[in-house]
Amino acid sequence: MSRNPFDPPFDQLPPTLPIFPLPGALLLPRTRLPLNIFEPRYLAMVEDALRAGDRMIGMIQPVAPACRGREPPVYDVGCAGRITSFSETEDGRFLITLSGLTRFGVEREIEGARGYRRVVPCWDCFAEDMEPERCGEVERGRLLTGLKSYFRLHGISVDWQSIEGSLDERLVNSLAMVCPFSAAEKQGLLEAPTLAERGKLLIGLIEMAILDCRDGDCAPCH
Repeated sequence: MSRNPFDPPFDQLPPTLPIFPLPGALLLPRTRLPLNIFEPRYLAMVEDALRAGDRMIGMIQPVAPACRGREPPVYDVGCAGRITSFSETEDGRFLITLSGLTRFGVEREIEGARGYRRVVPCWDCFAEDMEPERCGEVERGRLLTGLKSYFRLHGISVDWQSIEGSLDERLVNSLAMVCPFSAAEKQGLLEAPTLAERGKLLIGLIEMAILDCRDGDCAPCH
């Protein structure tokens, strides 16, 4: 995916960021994540993001479930996305698409607004996320071999021509997002410093899932 001309340059990323803590949801740079927004505080968050010039929201996973009405702690790293598609439903929901820009570190959490949470993000460690997508950094043959076994064991039909024609980054990131790994595994994929390391971790997770499936414990992609 090429850079969107509406995306802010790295040196103009915002000093504060609304966050959407959502377990199991993974956004990565240059990917798209559709979201169905219905909770009042997140409806307010989307409204405020749309009013802001950058239209940015930070996707991040909670470390643990909420306890006794208290907000759950979140991981130290999330991914910021920009709202690139938006529609309203007759029953009061927002249907949006977030396009991933760059990961961020949580420097500190600050006072929320209208019920949603906000953080001061640290962008500096992830400047390379806003560069063009890359290829040639993944053990592609091993990954495709694992995928064929994984999909065959789960009875999943796919467009192999499309998969084989995808750039390495797009293939790795798409699989990281859609496969039903645990929250901790998804966080590991998010935090992988390089595409090569994310690819290695993804291959390992797929190969472990194949072994689990052969042992009778299957968890299909969705």
